[in-house]
Formats: sequence, structure tokens, C-alpha cells
Amino acid sequence: MTANSSPAAVLKSPAFRIGLATSRSHQHGPDSALAQLLNGSRNSIEQHLKPQLIVVGRTLDAMQQLGLLDQYPHIERFPYGRQGGLMKLVSRVVDADPARTLDAVIYIMDPVDPSSTFPEAVALKRQCVIHGKPFLSTLAGAREWLELEAMATGAAPNPALDPTFDLGNEGIALIAHDAMKERMLDIAERHFALLDQFAFRCATGTTGSLLNKLAQKIKGEEAGRNWVRPFLSGPLGGDAQIAELILDRQQCRRVLFLEDPHVARQHEADIQLLERAARTVTDYALCISDAQCGERWLTLLQQRAALIKS
Repeated sequence: MTANSSPAAVLKSPAFRIGLATSRSHQHGPDSALAQLLNGSRNSIEQHLKPQLIVVGRTLDAMQQLGLLDQYPHIERFPYGRQGGLMKLVSRVVDADPARTLDAVIYIMDPVDPSSTFPEAVALKRQCVIHGKPFLSTLAGAREWLELEAMATGAAPNPALDPTFDLGNEGIALIAHDAMKERMLDIAERHFALLDQFAFRCATGTTGSLLNKLAQKIKGEEAGRNWVRPFLSGPLGGDAQIAELILDRQQCRRVLFLEDPHVARQHEADIQLLERAARTVTDYALCISDAQCGERWLTLLQQRAALIKS
């Protein structure tokens, strides 16, 4: 495996630069989340996206031990986490230099690993949200993102993933902080036809009420009345109610959670609970945390879902 940062090692300037890290529990063995991701998405990575992968030390060690992407030339090693590897990923997310900045971060996290709450891990996600870059913390999220982005370059769909794109059997949670509620309504209105295909939609508190009003405007008062199932507000436990659906794998594979990273949040623990629920069932659930990435994701999701019907 080529694993150095020398320009001579790069055959052609990659279109994407992706940071890659995994918790230790997701690195070991041929059935690990890391192995499932790189083996299952190998064609997307090697034949279509051809990204520069900036890989934190221990994750790259695991890739080498398992023979993952063993002939792939576009790999750069970053230090181990304890030596600042994740901190350097944060710096690359915010770097304005196109030859250095990261376009996305895949960090498959184990929610019971203490390192998932280290300052550098929290900052990595926060800066991705601020700068509108995908932060993919579950196997399902990373796998879906690679599939959709590869298809955007002309790749054929992976038939093994077809069941997850049959939206008539899928559900989605739509959540937004106060400052992001108008943006959520704008996104929902422009992507209403896609969201309407889902078998189940849910939301917390005020967001759910606003979305149902939008649905009534579009579909009619009766048809749109219960378009979204509203749970309690986040501070009163709505995030926990949706987390239970995720953990039970009950029609809530996808979460669009528009976060405002610039304000202090008294119910931070509830927000983290929802994210941790998705990471607990890492092969099932995914969470998109900012509007810019959510827009592109929904657009590509529409194209992928249409293939199931054709």
C-alpha cells in the first residue's frame, strides 16, 4: 500500500480529499466496519471518486493488516490520534488551500469509546458543520455518501444497496434548531416530492408542527395534517423518542438534523444521545448535520431512489 505524502506518490490530482478515521472497535477483523466500508465501496473509491485519503495512523495500520485498498495510490498517513492525527484533520477541514483542505470526513465512531467525546472529535464534527462539509460518523452514512457521490460521476448503482433506497419502506427524521427552522422548511419545500415518498416522517416539537403546516399547504388540509409525526420538543425528550426508533431499527434509518453550531445549547446531552443512537447501530443509521450537505444529499438521494422505480 502506498502511504506517504510525497507528490511523486500521487499519479493524478484527486477530485476529493477525504479524512478517514475509525474507533478501535471498528478496525479489527474482516467483518469490522472499516473492512465493510472499504471492501463494499472499493469500486466507488478506486474507479470513480479516486479521492486522496488522509488516514489517521491506527486506522491506516488496520487497513494494511487487512489488505484494504492495498494497491490504491492516493493515501496520505496522518499521525496516531494520541500524536495529534485528529487535531490535524480539524485543521485541514478549515484550510482554504485547495491542495490541503478536506472535502469530507469519515470518522466511524464507537459511542462507548471515550475518544468519541474528546475535544478534537467534537471540534472535527463542529468545523465540518460550520464549513458545510460532510461529517460521516456511521458505516451506513459513509457507505451511502460514497455510493451517491460515485453515481454523480457516472458510476452504476450498487445493487446490494437497493433495499435501503426503496423509500416506500423507509423513514426519515427531520430536526432543526431554532435558528435553522426556516432553512429546514425551505429545504423540505424544495425536496417535498422526495420526502413525500418516505413511508414515515417524524420530527421534534415545533419543527414537526411547521412541517405539517407546509404539507397542508402543498397537499391540502386533510392530506397534509399528519404528514410528519411530531414528537416532544428536543429539550423535553423528543430526541430520545426518535433515538429509540433508530435503536430499534424502526423505519428511521436517516436523520437530517440542521444544527446551529454557534449557540450554546442547554439540551446538548439530548442532541448527543440522538447522534450516539445512530452510531450504536452504525450499519443501519446515518445523520446529516448541516443544510449545505443536506441539500446535496437529498438531490442525489432523489436520483438514486428513482432507479428503484424504473
